[in-house]
Amino acid sequence: MDYSRTVRAAAVQISPVLFSREGTTEKVLQAIAQAAQAGAQLVVFPETFVPYYPYFSFVQPPVLMGKEHMRLYEEAVLVPGPVTDAVSRAARSYGIVVVLGVNERDGGSLYNTQLVFDADGTLLLKRRKITPTYHERMVWGQGDGAGLTVLETAVGRLGALACWEHYNPLARYALMAQHEQIHCAQFPGSMVGQIFADQMEVTIRHHALEAGCFVVNATGWLLPEQIAQITPDEKLQKVLTGGCYTAIISPEGVPLCPPITEGEGMAIADLDFSLITKRKRMMDSVGHYARPDLLQLHLNASAWSVMQDNHGASALPDPLSAEAGSFTTNHRIHEQTAVDYGASVSGAEAG
Repeated sequence: MDYSRTVRAAAVQISPVLFSREGTTEKVLQAIAQAAQAGAQLVVFPETFVPYYPYFSFVQPPVLMGKEHMRLYEEAVLVPGPVTDAVSRAARSYGIVVVLGVNERDGGSLYNTQLVFDADGTLLLKRRKITPTYHERMVWGQGDGAGLTVLETAVGRLGALACWEHYNPLARYALMAQHEQIHCAQFPGSMVGQIFADQMEVTIRHHALEAGCFVVNATGWLLPEQIAQITPDEKLQKVLTGGCYTAIISPEGVPLCPPITEGEGMAIADLDFSLITKRKRMMDSVGHYARPDLLQLHLNASAWSVMQDNHGASALPDPLSAEAGSFTTNHRIHEQTAVDYGASVSGAEAG
C-alpha cells in the first residue's frame, strides 16, 4: 500500500429537494462539479440523501406514516438505474470518487444503501446498512455482510458505514482489519439537536484514532421551510434541528478543516497518508497491537438471498457485492478550508 501520496477530500453538507428524486440528484451533480473544481478527488454525501432521508418516520407514528412511506417508494432509487447512470457519468467526467447515500428500492422493499463510484465511473459497491436504527426499522430492510468490505479505489483503500453502524464495534473492526485508509461516514443531520452532533463528533474521531485512518463525514441539512413541510407540529419541528457535523478527521483524531454545523457547505482537506503510518507506528489495532490468539472477528461476508439452487449456492447473486479489493492512496495536509456552495445549487430547489 502506498503511504506517500496526497488526496484531497470533500464532505458535503446539503439539503435535499424534498419529495423529488430528480431534483435531489441534480443537486448531487452540481456538488460533484463544485468539489472537482476545488480540486477534490473524493466527495462524500449524507446518508440516504437521494431522494431524502425519511425524517417523517421520526416524527410520525407508524399508523400514520403510510402515505409518506409510499411516496418514498415512488421516489426511491433503482440500482442500477437513471440515478446511478448520471452519477457514474459525473464521476468519470471529473475523475472523482463519489460516495452517495440513497434510498434503494429492490422489488417491494427499501434499503439504506451506500454507493461507491470510482473515478472512472465504475459502481464498485452497493452496500446496505446492516441494521436500520430505531424508527428506521419501519422503513428499510436489513443489509448483509457482503457490504462490510474495503475497496481499492483511485484515492486509496476506502470503506463506508452509515450513522449508528459506527456504534457497532465489530462492523468497524471488519473494515479496520482490511486496512482501511479512508473511512466515509454518512449521517442524516438536522435531527435531535446538539447532542447528536456532539455524539457524532466523538464517534468519528474515535474511529479515526482506533482505525488509524482518515474519516470523511457528511451530514444532511434541512431548511426551516422543509421542516415545516415534514411536520406542522412546532414541538416536533424542534427535533428536526441541529445534529450536523460535517467534517474531515485525521488518523490522530484531529479535524483537518473547520467542521460545518449549520447551513449548506463543503468541508475540504488534503490527506497526508504518512499520518496513517505515524499513528499506526504507535498503535495498530489490526497489527502489532492485536491479539488474534485471544480475540478474533468472524465475518459472514456472503450476500444473502431468499433462494438457493440445488447445490446450495445463491441463485440470485448480487453483481455489486464483489469481494473486497485493495487500493492505495496518499494524503497530505496542505490547507484547511470550508467552502460554501449554497448559492450555486440553490436554484435546483425549483426543480
